Amino acid sequence: MPRIVRAAPALLISAAFLYAEKFMPPPTKTQPVTEVLHGVKITDPYRWLEDQNSPATRQWLEAEEKAARSYLDALPGRAQLRKEFDALLKIDVMSAPAALNGRYFFSRRLATEDRASLCMRQGYSGKDEVLVDPKKVTADPTSSVQYLGLSRDGTLAAYGIRKGGEDETDIRLLDVNTRKPLADVIPRGRYMGVSIKPDKTGLYYSRFTVGKGTRVYYHAMGTDPSADKEIFGGRYGPEQLISSALSEDGRWLALVVSDGVPPKKNEVYVQDVEHGGPIQTVVNDIEAQFDPDFAGDALILSTNWNAPNRRIFRADLKNPARDHWKEIVPESTLAIDTVSAAGGRLFVSYLDNVVTKVKQFDINGKDLGDLKLPGIGSASPPSGEWAGKELFFDFTSFAMPPSSYRYLVSSGKQDLWFRAKVPIHTDDIEVKQVWYQSKDGTKVPMFVVYRKGLALDGNRPTLMTAYGGFNISMTPTFSAIAAWWTEHGGVFALPNLRGGGEFGEKWHRAGMFEKKQNVFDDFIAAAEWLIQNKFTQPAKLAIQGGSNGGLLMGAMMTQRPDLFGAIICGAPLLDMLRFQKMSVGSWWTAEYGSADDPKQFQYLLKYSPYHNVHKGTKYPPIMFVTGDSDTRVDPAHARKMAAFMQADNGSANPVVLRYDTKGGHSGIGSVDKVIDQQVDQISFIADRLGVKIE
Repeated sequence: MPRIVRAAPALLISAAFLYAEKFMPPPTKTQPVTEVLHGVKITDPYRWLEDQNSPATRQWLEAEEKAARSYLDALPGRAQLRKEFDALLKIDVMSAPAALNGRYFFSRRLATEDRASLCMRQGYSGKDEVLVDPKKVTADPTSSVQYLGLSRDGTLAAYGIRKGGEDETDIRLLDVNTRKPLADVIPRGRYMGVSIKPDKTGLYYSRFTVGKGTRVYYHAMGTDPSADKEIFGGRYGPEQLISSALSEDGRWLALVVSDGVPPKKNEVYVQDVEHGGPIQTVVNDIEAQFDPDFAGDALILSTNWNAPNRRIFRADLKNPARDHWKEIVPESTLAIDTVSAAGGRLFVSYLDNVVTKVKQFDINGKDLGDLKLPGIGSASPPSGEWAGKELFFDFTSFAMPPSSYRYLVSSGKQDLWFRAKVPIHTDDIEVKQVWYQSKDGTKVPMFVVYRKGLALDGNRPTLMTAYGGFNISMTPTFSAIAAWWTEHGGVFALPNLRGGGEFGEKWHRAGMFEKKQNVFDDFIAAAEWLIQNKFTQPAKLAIQGGSNGGLLMGAMMTQRPDLFGAIICGAPLLDMLRFQKMSVGSWWTAEYGSADDPKQFQYLLKYSPYHNVHKGTKYPPIMFVTGDSDTRVDPAHARKMAAFMQADNGSANPVVLRYDTKGGHSGIGSVDKVIDQQVDQISFIADRLGVKIE
């Protein structure tokens, strides 16, 4: 990647937009639908755009994409951006492996490849072998392959083929010894857990069907999948999600029922499937989260039951009733993030001011000391078999690309399995964690990342992102966009908004339901702090977010359109009065509430971005990013909002809908398509912030 000399940062500030041609969106017809909800008259002018496959919607999308491409393709600096993002992303990447019977299974994409393959290594120092090449199993260049399950002896692999960005896959099986596929193919669906029996005579899986809900099935090898036996889930509806997992020895099947996303309640059951035993209740009468993991003959339960920062219980699989549980890791002042039972011990990942700290315990809760991490950042707890001697964990930070390590339990020795070689001068990156005050006085942390020695004159191009929801913690991780931005003289900021899990369930609950406005206030306060502390100014501040973070972007454009120079709004929820009726939106009523409830309707209407677009308001430059293959958050949200804002915008700023018919909620397999999207986004931001890419 070309390196910029110190005296001349790459993001050169210009006095005006570099590309002045006005974006001309196509006209969009209105077909108002008026309803009265809880005594309030609500008119939706673009309801017709919810029908994704109608000829009218397809014609409109074709016109929108033509206008978007005409505008985006003419933006300056795109050729240089493409060159630099090629260098950043077209590198070797590899996942941490699953170690089974001396074999190591992982995904890998070489710098010369567009998509990742499923690979195996025989022995730790053996040669990498490709088991599943995506080019050979699907002709769709945007499809990807992923491991779904492995037999304990490492001779049978279950994998899925994902089309574009859809959440759905099919399930295919591969004989690892012969490299030949089995005839068993379980049709396309939304799967949540695939477990192969140790003797390889069958497998268990959970599948969600829209309108029906989740069911757990058993598939006997060599039989027609249409005859697979339903073994659990019939009494639950579409709002409950059910996952299943088999113990390492194949004796026990764990069944977890989640009431919403994130679950306000989990039910946990176990069944001795080896001996044909009945389904036994572990817990089903407490409104709290319980996340189970097998640890030999025990079941480990991480829970927020009477413990907002979580605690851990041990249950006997043969007698799992609550009366026999034992608390082995009590709640502490730090929030538990994730838990892994592996190598004969428990690895508990805590968040200490949003930085990972991993502690080790034995099965009785004895403290075995902290796991040494490679630095200050984000780490997964080591994972592997309960009786395994070698485990693997991931580590990353703003300055360290994703890295995977092998951990030998007996000696504590750590070996680097893989680290991506990214052409960024990470030693030049400075990371600060600051605390600022939100509207109600709450102290909120924020990471600020920039190049050492950067002059903070109130004029730095700044990119800020956040999430603020679903108990998801935004910890320090490596990002190609953030790395590129800081490498080229910009400032990157990540505030840890309420609604996330950074400080336990209390922090989460402070940003959900009727308190969702706290999330938006936290983000606004972060932007104002950056301006007050001479990092940037509104015209130089761009913001970006996706999914629940896309909702955040929608709130920013409608609540504070004056505060930002550009907004990228990806895969967003925006119509908060109808989200529960669209795609799988009913899952998220556990986080947001539902307009079907008269009390919840009031606060949803107050902040719903789609219902707070006002004609004549001078909106900042906005790019909506979504596509047909988003089967999680309905792309109708972005379609409707783009049409509304294009029609009612009182400024000359562009409101662009970047719509990819293959694009989905969490990307696609093709690295070229990922680069295309990032070039579009960064060139749009750079142009609107008045900076020149060199």
